[in-house]
Amino acid sequence: MFPSPSSSPQAILHERTNILRTSIQSKIPFGLPTPPTDKQRSVIASDSSLPQKRKLSFSRSDAVSTRTVQELENGDDVEMEDMALPVRRTARNTPFHMTMRAGTGLLGRRREEASTRPILQSFVSSNKSDIYKCEAASSSAYLTPPYACSYTSGAKNGGIPLLAVATEQGSVHVFNTTKRNDCDPQPPQEIIQVHQNGIFDVKWNHDDSRLATCSGDQSTKIVCSTTGQCQYTLRGHASTVKSIAWDPSNVNLLSTGGRDGGICLWDVRIPGVEQDGAHTLSPVISIPGAHEDSMSKARRRGKKVPAPRSVTSLIYPEMGTYGVVSSGSFDGVLKYWDLRLPILTKRSGKRKVPTNLYSSPNDPTTFHGSRRSRGIVKLSAGTGPTAGLVFGLGADSRIHVYDLMSLDPLSTGYSHENMQTNSFYVGLALSPCGRWLATGGGASGTDAEGSTFLFEVGNAGRPSHPGNSQAGIQLKCQQGEVGAVDWAAHTIVSCADDGTVRAWRPDIGTYRECMEDPEEKRWDWTWHS
Repeated sequence: MFPSPSSSPQAILHERTNILRTSIQSKIPFGLPTPPTDKQRSVIASDSSLPQKRKLSFSRSDAVSTRTVQELENGDDVEMEDMALPVRRTARNTPFHMTMRAGTGLLGRRREEASTRPILQSFVSSNKSDIYKCEAASSSAYLTPPYACSYTSGAKNGGIPLLAVATEQGSVHVFNTTKRNDCDPQPPQEIIQVHQNGIFDVKWNHDDSRLATCSGDQSTKIVCSTTGQCQYTLRGHASTVKSIAWDPSNVNLLSTGGRDGGICLWDVRIPGVEQDGAHTLSPVISIPGAHEDSMSKARRRGKKVPAPRSVTSLIYPEMGTYGVVSSGSFDGVLKYWDLRLPILTKRSGKRKVPTNLYSSPNDPTTFHGSRRSRGIVKLSAGTGPTAGLVFGLGADSRIHVYDLMSLDPLSTGYSHENMQTNSFYVGLALSPCGRWLATGGGASGTDAEGSTFLFEVGNAGRPSHPGNSQAGIQLKCQQGEVGAVDWAAHTIVSCADDGTVRAWRPDIGTYRECMEDPEEKRWDWTWHS
């Protein structure tokens, strides 16, 4: 209840200024660190009736010491270096700088995450209810190999786990991987024939209303998730399209990278040519030769033309939605492209190529004694405890960690003695919690055939964290090479060359039973080796 005007206390104001008639020294318990003038010195020295300043002792961390207070009382000059420290500290702690550092995990030291390795070890898969098969479209084969997979954004947030699996025959299988009993029937799956060639990447947009696929027929298609009809056909690459990335800030924007070495940016709001019920669009911005250097471009002017350096993966980082990070097949150098330059040149009227703001200063694929550089197969952006990091699966069978702000590779890395990533079909995926990383890499004809590898990466951003000191978890139960992997809220799936998709879930109770009686439980369950 607000006090009434009659009961409100009457403040006595000064006769000349609108201030309360109170002593300044009683309101300010210490002397301000400002050098007094000569006139003030004489007044203080002559008038002994004025209240004396209190001598306070501040710590060095506050940038004010006892010596500073003594200099004020003696009338000496104050060293400006002592006063510059709190100014710099205040500038670093502005809301803008604190928000940027908090978003990238740089606000102080990263808090060390508790070990979750026992949870990773408890991932099990039922031999009856956790196997999904990609049936072939033709009668000449029973199953078709899956090339890529992607969970919906709702599945990553705890919703219905709908999984889109792209196959060699150009079809997309949509599975419901909800946990069920062994005797329960499998939920019906939907099969959409999108391309007539293999699909190398598939991605849902962030509201799960559209599904984008890129294929070996040099095109990218966008399908409506409700009707299953193709809405847009994107053409602009001169070779196989390898990767897709949706813009997280706009459901109408996406980027693609191809084997021709180019990056294309698309806006589905721009009208195109209607053909067979779908709109054929051209890219609004193109970046040719994204991972070429000046030396390679000069050599191409001669008679011998080398193969272009493919763009293998694209990601939109959480911090900085106006750019895209790309990786190439030639080396482990990442590049950050600024997409805020749709400016037309005066002479030709064409749009300028986006600027490569910065690149990785070092190639991490050469850090471990390799004689030549190796490409990056797949990228994954960090989130949660790994925000501000980028994970890259290299063709050298190692997972490299980059700092997002500079793309500088960190000393942290992850590998497994049985992991082999010699092909560019192997996938990499980070869990929605940002603590676990999954990858394929079990090559055919090796001890790791049909294997998926899990790594704990919650402390990847800590400088003193030895990433290679802790071996990954190997999940082995499929045939052929394991390629695509992806996470839902409580599930991880792995796709293998045998045409199967396997679901893994954490279940500590079942895992303990399997460890107590492995001979009996191996008929019903599969767990880490």
